[in-house]
Amino acid sequence: MRFKNMVRIMETSTTLLGPSYMALALQSEVQAINACKGREDARRLMFATIDKLSIEIRSSKMFIGQDLKLLVLPEYFMTSYPAGETIPEWAAKACIEIDGPEYDALGKIAQDNNLYLAGNAYELDPHFEGLYFQTCFIIAPNGDTVLRYRRLNSMFAPTPHDVWDKYLDVYGMDGVFPVVDTDIGRLASLASEEILYPEIARALVVRGAEIIVHPTGEMGNISETPKAICRKARAVENMAYVVSANCGGIAGHAMPAQATDGCSSIVDYQGRTLVASGWGQTMTAHATLDLNALRKFRRRPGMGNLLARQRFELFAETYGQYESQTANSMLDKNGNIQIPERKHFVKAQAKSIQSLTDKGSI
Repeated sequence: MRFKNMVRIMETSTTLLGPSYMALALQSEVQAINACKGREDARRLMFATIDKLSIEIRSSKMFIGQDLKLLVLPEYFMTSYPAGETIPEWAAKACIEIDGPEYDALGKIAQDNNLYLAGNAYELDPHFEGLYFQTCFIIAPNGDTVLRYRRLNSMFAPTPHDVWDKYLDVYGMDGVFPVVDTDIGRLASLASEEILYPEIARALVVRGAEIIVHPTGEMGNISETPKAICRKARAVENMAYVVSANCGGIAGHAMPAQATDGCSSIVDYQGRTLVASGWGQTMTAHATLDLNALRKFRRRPGMGNLLARQRFELFAETYGQYESQTANSMLDKNGNIQIPERKHFVKAQAKSIQSLTDKGSI
């Protein structure tokens, strides 16, 4: 089985013309489900969050205008993140099914508001029993989920790379780096701190991405954080829009409520911040995306066309010789899934540090 929505862009459009429309990075408060007693209690809170979002999204579109066509929600907006829960505990309490009722409810919001709705959730996959993946999704105005991207770089959660051979057998490389071609442009997604890794954004862009949606949960700051700097860098080096939605605080969590809050932004293909929010729950991070201007810029010969000037083949050999995080770390020698304890992730990073040290990289 392959996701029907995993699309690789194989051909260049014959026209430069593209739409101009509004996008919104909605900075909404996240209700943590960590203190919930079990799955039933967690689901009540998650659906209460979805109901709240349906009101916020409808009101935001009324204020911004009917040309609001893309809306990005924060990272883990239905649950917050695991805080010490084991993989089985979090899977049982917080994770949703690929075709679950949560997606139905979110699909209805997309339909009711005639927009593309992007977000991030912890998701179960029947091919990988016992594990979960942190998944970025995009839902089309007809309510269908048209893109699923599973986070590739995570400190304490399973990733496709941890079950690499089996994941490729099921979904292929286009399922690892999905891009979807829509009437509002070629969309891709990455999660939170993955904005710090240039290779992920670049892999999406060479597959056709024009707009990178970025659900994030981070500590907004009046000084530029690493993620804020990298949003601009990813936009510049890939000549792409970045629409980044942060949380408007996390309620019901052990951390101070406003620790994960603020500075949602939209950055254009030249690295210019078009708009940025302050703190708290807000819809102020909205701006116009001009696909016609982006496509002309990408096809314009000159010093500024960084994509056309790049020499990708120069780097393949160098990357290939340096082992860092190891593939298939959650598969045994027979290809069966092994569910790790938390200490597995720390050991894997320590091994990577040692490997890079031995090779003189660090």
